[in-house]
Formats: sequence, structure tokens, C-alpha cells
Amino acid sequence: MKDLFILAGPTGIGKTEISIKLAGQLNGEIISADSMQIYKYMDVGSAKISLDEMRGIPHHLLDIIEPSVAFSVADFKERSENAICDITNRNKLPMLVGGTGFYINSLIYNYSFADTNKDEAYREYLTKLAEEDGKEYVHNLLKGIDEKSYNKLYPNDLKRVIRALEVYKVSGKPMSEFAAEHDILDIPYNIYYFVLNMDRQKLYNRINSRVDIMIKNNLIDEVIKLKEMGYNSDMQSMKGIGYKEILYYLNDEISLNEAIEKIKQGSRNYAKRQLTWFRKDPRVNWINKDDFSNDDEIVDYIENQLSTLKKF
Repeated sequence: MKDLFILAGPTGIGKTEISIKLAGQLNGEIISADSMQIYKYMDVGSAKISLDEMRGIPHHLLDIIEPSVAFSVADFKERSENAICDITNRNKLPMLVGGTGFYINSLIYNYSFADTNKDEAYREYLTKLAEEDGKEYVHNLLKGIDEKSYNKLYPNDLKRVIRALEVYKVSGKPMSEFAAEHDILDIPYNIYYFVLNMDRQKLYNRINSRVDIMIKNNLIDEVIKLKEMGYNSDMQSMKGIGYKEILYYLNDEISLNEAIEKIKQGSRNYAKRQLTWFRKDPRVNWINKDDFSNDDEIVDYIENQLSTLKKF
């Protein structure tokens, strides 16, 4: 099994600097797990690491696609798996660094069973049935064929109810039995998963300051250039926090101060959602930055923890 090191955390917490120092200590290469930093020309608003800041540490999945191109979690998974193989084959440590939870989970959960046993036509039939006869009627279809799902799911949780019925129709097995045979944690990696956290108000202050720095670093000019290049608000990339708000401002929909406040608020809300996401995974080793005097102490602590974990 390949080793996979992960350093995650909310936006603005300072993952970049710590990851660079760690990569130097651990003979690692960094795979970016950030859904905005994949795009070319979007540097300021995504807080993309510069060539100087990399300090010679190779980075993967940065600047890989045009902002007009849609990029899915499946695309990320494929490219990052290739990068992990390449890095491992050169006897270096693949280090997944970022805050996009969907990206990280695509590698550390076995979702392959969810991609099989599909019946689109049956799913559509059940959706129409729910519209015509009610969600309770569809929920009752589970009774007798999948008692566990029937008792666990509510009628309003229609998507999961339909999924359970679909799995039974295609596989002939209840969802619970099917899932038990396909371990969601059955992955080809030894994962070492660390997530940074800190006092909520301190984090929010850091986020607010970072937005002010982005404005000083010509975020507005960056969005103007993107707009001139033909990129618009209909594109996935331009819906990112920091870009959509400046577009509103450039289109005279809101003032600059309103745009800045919306970026700050959106970033704080995003950080809160990220932390909620990471708390769901019991494999996470939490690092409270407030317990350390500086980044070097955090790096040493993680390095020691990693050595201990590798012994088990």
C-alpha cells in the first residue's frame, strides 16, 4: 500500500507555509487539493502559491486547466491518483494539501461501489412516483425488502430512499448488506491525515486580513483581465468566492465595499463549513495552532506524530 500524507484545514489558516516546511523535512511533493487553484490565471483570489514560495518543492494540480473548463471530482481523482503513483515510484512522499473536502474524500473513501449498480430509468420512475403518490408511498416500498433502510431513512430523505430501492433492484440485496460487502474505507493507501484548527475568532480575523491583502494585490485587476479574456459568471471557476463578488462590483450591481464585505463573509462561512466537514472523519489528527508558538513547532510535532503512526 502507498503512503498518503494529508494536510487539510479551513481557508486562511496557513496550510501553505507549513506544507512547504513539512515537504522539505519528509522528502515530499505536494498535490494541491484546492478546487480554485486548478485554474490558470486565477492567482490572487485563490491565494495560489508563487514559484518563490514553493522553495523548490514540486507541486501538482496547480494551473492545469483554463477557467472555461468544468472540472469534476472524478477529474481530480484521476489526476491525483496518477500524481500519487508518479511521486511514490520516485521514492518520495505524496502530500495532499488543501481544503476542498470533496477532493480529499474522493481519494480516502472507496466510492467505487456507489458508481456501480445504477438504474437511471428506475430512479426516474421512482422520482415521478413520489411526485404523483407522495414520498411516504415510495418510502413504504422499502418495507419488507430493506427493513434497516426503511427504519433508518425518513420519507423526506427521498434521494437516499430511491438509492436504497435502486441498489435492491439491481443487486437483489438490501443497501446495508451491499454496503457491508463493499467497505467504504477499503482504499489503496496508508493515510496520515492532519487537519489544522485554531480559535474561531482568530481564524476569522486572519480571513478578513487576507481578503484586504488580496484587494491590495490587485484582485480587481485580475478579475478585469479574466472578464476581458471572455470568462464570465456562468462558468464554474468564476463562481468562486472572491471572483463572483468582484464581478458583481464590475457590473455595477454592488459597491466595492459591499463586494469586499461579501468576500469576507463568504470566506468565513466557507471556513465554518470546511471544519464541519473535516470533523466527520474519525481518522483525522487535529492540530490546534494555538497550542504552538510558531509553524516550526507544528512541523516538528507532525513529523513526530507521523513517525509514531507509521510504527502501527
